[in-house]
Amino acid sequence: MRFFQTLWRFLVSVQLLPALEGGEETLVGGQAVLEGVMMRTPHAWGITCRKPSGELMTHSEPLERLSEKHRWMAWPVVRGVMTLGHAMTLGFRALRFSANVQLDELQKDEAGKPPEKKFEISGWIATVNILISVGFFIFMYKYLPLLATTELKKAHPSLNGQIMFNLIDGLIRLALFLVFIWGTSLLKDIRRVYQYHGAEHKTVFAFENGDPLDTSAVQKYPTFHPRCGTSFLMTVMIISIFVYMLVPVHTFWARFAIRIALLPVITGVSYEIIRFAAKRRKSLFAIMTAPGLWLQRVTTRPPTDEQAECAIHALDQAMILEKQRGGELVIA
Repeated sequence: MRFFQTLWRFLVSVQLLPALEGGEETLVGGQAVLEGVMMRTPHAWGITCRKPSGELMTHSEPLERLSEKHRWMAWPVVRGVMTLGHAMTLGFRALRFSANVQLDELQKDEAGKPPEKKFEISGWIATVNILISVGFFIFMYKYLPLLATTELKKAHPSLNGQIMFNLIDGLIRLALFLVFIWGTSLLKDIRRVYQYHGAEHKTVFAFENGDPLDTSAVQKYPTFHPRCGTSFLMTVMIISIFVYMLVPVHTFWARFAIRIALLPVITGVSYEIIRFAAKRRKSLFAIMTAPGLWLQRVTTRPPTDEQAECAIHALDQAMILEKQRGGELVIA
């Protein structure tokens, strides 16, 4: 039973990946995974997971900083798209690692020996999951809201206007997103992922404020953080409403194509807003990101000391590699 629960948690967590991931390439950030936390610095990343036996499993690797490799990747707006893509790739690797740690432990026999042929999440399984996740995103947040608004327009001609149509479309999209997030929070297994999400945020806060990285110092901080994937997604949802209002297309498929084509632009602009708001928390842009912070009360939960320990250990491992590579961290 626990074997299939682990697979289920992995599948749901893949759908939640954009909401669980946070940070940017010039700062410390991280992501909740299955029974653990992944932390990254500009030039390294580390992950620590707790096995069912209670033992900690750790992995760390150097990390290339995109803006140092290609200068054009540091351009405003462009850097948001590239950083998000890189973070999503790394986040999926971390999720896959954490799932295999849990599966490996659950497949051992009573003597603690692994089977001759053990099941793990391989490359092709990972590829299928990515395709499913992309398809789910496009269907749930692009196609379905547009279809619902188009059908509503037939019954209510007042929705035919450019502003009103896209406003209703955006509200439906936002409602679907909130229902999905709320629904997953009711699942016991996913609530544990949200606890590790809270542990990641608390640890980042402690680091940014120069506190010692121990559980007592980390636990005093809140679980919500402005540079979070949840805040990012909420900003994308809000910004997209206004962007679509500016594009004068009226047929169903033209509107659908625009929603796909403009996604990189909206992503890049939203990234810049989140980045600015994180540094200037009393600005107008910070007010715009406030709904994302409110939603983190759902996507983060207070962690136990053991869960906070995983986040601290993961950051320690990333910091060891960061120092070896001569990196310097820029604290906002």
